[in-house]
Amino acid sequence: MKLLISLFYLAFSVVVLAQKNEHTLTVKVTSIESQRGVIEIALYKDPQKFAKVGQTYRIVRVKAEGNTIVHDFNDLEEGKYAVCLFHDENNNKTCDKNFFGIPTEAYAFSNNIRPRFSVPTFEECSTKLDKNKTLTIKLVY
Repeated sequence: MKLLISLFYLAFSVVVLAQKNEHTLTVKVTSIESQRGVIEIALYKDPQKFAKVGQTYRIVRVKAEGNTIVHDFNDLEEGKYAVCLFHDENNNKTCDKNFFGIPTEAYAFSNNIRPRFSVPTFEECSTKLDKNKTLTIKLVY
């Protein structure tokens, strides 16, 4: 009987330890003025890679429908995350910029950070994910 109880306890412990705290980060994008193209939402976990093209933790392109879209990033481990996004109206998979490097397509960052002269830092845009959370982000035109 003791052996059976010990085996049950061991199996239960392995199952509990194997489970990760996985959460959902819901990103709600508002103020979409045009229904053309897609909204590209880039999720970053590494501060060194923040806002660098091709170095996202996860990325999704959602059709621009209505003036608000919502996307869930599921199965995320506890930690800090930051989002940057843009409205790719012409579907060329790049955030178009003018001669001075200023975006000509709508863009935004988590925490609704509005950069003045350069891309904000990961710390400015990051949010701690320790439970399911929703970020509402307003596009900048």
